[in-house]
Amino acid sequence: MSSDRKAHNKNNWQSATQVIHAGSLHDDPHGALTTPLYQTSTFCFSSAEQGSRRFAGEEEGYIYSRLGNPTTAELERRMATLEGYDAAAAAATGMGAIAAATMAFVRSGDHIVVSDAIYGCSFALFSELFERFGVEADFIDLNEDGLLEKTLRENTRLVFLETPANPQLKVVNIEKIHAVIVDRNIRLVVDNTFMTPLMQQPKRHGADIVVHSATKFLNGHGDVVAGIICGSEDDINTIKSTTLKDMGATISPHDAWLILRGLKTLHVRMQRHCENADTVYQFLAGRSDIKTIYYPGAPDHEAQALMGKQMSRHGAIIAFELEGDEAKARYFLNQLRMIALAVSLGDAETLIQHPASMTHSPYTPEARAEAGISDTLIRVAVGLEAADDIVADLEQALEACRVQWQQSA
Repeated sequence: MSSDRKAHNKNNWQSATQVIHAGSLHDDPHGALTTPLYQTSTFCFSSAEQGSRRFAGEEEGYIYSRLGNPTTAELERRMATLEGYDAAAAAATGMGAIAAATMAFVRSGDHIVVSDAIYGCSFALFSELFERFGVEADFIDLNEDGLLEKTLRENTRLVFLETPANPQLKVVNIEKIHAVIVDRNIRLVVDNTFMTPLMQQPKRHGADIVVHSATKFLNGHGDVVAGIICGSEDDINTIKSTTLKDMGATISPHDAWLILRGLKTLHVRMQRHCENADTVYQFLAGRSDIKTIYYPGAPDHEAQALMGKQMSRHGAIIAFELEGDEAKARYFLNQLRMIALAVSLGDAETLIQHPASMTHSPYTPEARAEAGISDTLIRVAVGLEAADDIVADLEQALEACRVQWQQSA
């Protein structure tokens, strides 16, 4: 297919096609189908004059892979297309993406508003590092009517949220948040890691910037740590030329190449992830030893109001609380045989973890309580195994807990 034909058709492509073809511009002299991996740290100039022109911004071209690389550029184009933005920037980690995307637009004396339910390291970034450099953060329940409006100040520069939130799957109506800040000089930054652009596109609902931990579903194979930032061309240029460049949290070409590979199966993987999650939820919902289940696919979950509007599917993350105490939660985790005890998500393998002592340990006990992260909360990232095998492992671990606590009663 010619590049002209690709350009003509790409706006009509469905997401299942875009994850494979969007952003592909390479014209390999050998006719390679797969995007070439430019595993190089630097690029040669044809002359001293050309080098000067490129550094001055007078001529397009690559200089040094921290500043740009052809493999990385294709990943950025593909992610920008998937999220519906003009541009994107790839980072070395998800936290590198969050830090670069937010620090680029604040300075000492500014104020930000953050959802009270976010990833633990994001919480630490805003509550500790930002505070150290004179940027004050208010953590609030963005679903409480009128609270955001009351919290905003003249010096508020951005609002940051995750939806669904890590770990207990709290959802936020992005359009409602956008409506409050639309006439102010405030950027809305949304972490879309749990949904991927296949199931939620925050830009359609008013987000200025979208971030991802590309480590998770986008890559999908548990062999990369990376982050993605999507936004307007002006905002991405600002991020690339300041915080991302100068803090050095840029992605390696090899990791960008691996994510491009992973994206090709994102659509089919997400279908299986979500189907398996529905099966696991049905199992957990029938257990008397499960106190509470947090899952956007549950009939009584607040996410149901956003289905078909903001979200197209429920996702593949489930959190639940056991009846009992932290000791019982730890015992349950230690009885699992197939499900891996690990802190990530979006891999082929089903992963499970204890947020209070692991991913959300940067929270103070008071902040965890306010965010609803109890000592018995378990988060499971449902993988691609046979659903019956995932359920069987959960069942035998729960039965082991039942026997153990009967004996100790």
